[in-house]
Amino acid sequence: MPSNGSVSDAPITQFINCRILRDHKLQREDLWVREGRILDPEKLFFDELGYADERVDCEGSIIAPGFIDVQINGGYGIDFSRVSEDVSGGVSFVAKKILEHGVTSFCPTLVTSPAAIYHKVLPQVKVHNGGQHGAGVLGFHLEGPFISAEKKGAHPEQYLRTFRSGGVQDLTEVYGSLDNVAVVTLAPELANSQSVVRELSQRGITVSLGHSVANLSQAEEAVQHGASFITHLFNAMLPFHHRDPGIVGLLTSDQVPAGRTVYYGMIADGIHTNPAALRIAHRAHPSGLVLVTDAITAMGLPPGHHTLGQQVIEIQGLHAYVAGTKTLSGSIATMDMCVRHFKQASDLVLLDDAINVKATFISGEEVWRKEP
Repeated sequence: MPSNGSVSDAPITQFINCRILRDHKLQREDLWVREGRILDPEKLFFDELGYADERVDCEGSIIAPGFIDVQINGGYGIDFSRVSEDVSGGVSFVAKKILEHGVTSFCPTLVTSPAAIYHKVLPQVKVHNGGQHGAGVLGFHLEGPFISAEKKGAHPEQYLRTFRSGGVQDLTEVYGSLDNVAVVTLAPELANSQSVVRELSQRGITVSLGHSVANLSQAEEAVQHGASFITHLFNAMLPFHHRDPGIVGLLTSDQVPAGRTVYYGMIADGIHTNPAALRIAHRAHPSGLVLVTDAITAMGLPPGHHTLGQQVIEIQGLHAYVAGTKTLSGSIATMDMCVRHFKQASDLVLLDDAINVKATFISGEEVWRKEP
């Protein structure tokens, strides 16, 4: 038994002088962490007779769960959808840089690409935990190529695919191994898509609906087969209509199986979605909201021309467009920018009142701190 009477030899970290959001209010109290898990202080004190091995003074900061970005295409000059001599090194570089924005884990995202790209990139990055080396990798998010040509957005149409072989075989032909895949975005109106939704869900891979012209019934059918996420709500899908709200209608659908939650990504960068639409979605289905950056190579770089997979992207101010068009192509927003914009105020981040990140912790270990 450890000297402090705890049931574990692992050190205990006590975060003091911090504010925690409970019951929609910021309350001053301490937070206790061991092996990355938040502890119940009453059980620690009275059952284990435990005490802190280390104290971290939060200096009045807000302490919040670390940010998770499930849709990030790259950043700082790294494009996850392009083959390089060191794919893993590029992902690791971004993983290190996003710590300063409070991100503690993420899904490297690949947009619609030739099959050869998936076969070369996917085997080179494994799921792993975060730490001093960078944010943890939860697995790839494969956004396409099984999407609608009508709602392709910035995805190159020549590489779009349908489930022409009946479903699962198409996945293998295009992606190769699915071992390190966490999310697949597809259009549920494509023929044979429901068998794919069911197969992916059974494998523990999250199926997300997006880049789609699906009506509500098609979206509901996909959810009944296992789909549980919506890719960047409102963007690259049919607009809400009172007779058929399309995929957006899943937020209030009564056809979602009991006990299931449909989550939805929102790019809260002030460009992709009007603030009024953000508020409508959140008020309709607050427990399903997931902020994503949809950040591209240009995040963290000056304006100019960059890439997103097979496309050339032009940055104009805070807007990212397919070069020569006005088609939005991801964002250059960081996650803390999205949180600040949304204004909705174990991995943790310390924030000041303006939601600026002051420090980032993974499994209770400080992995980044803003210099004074």
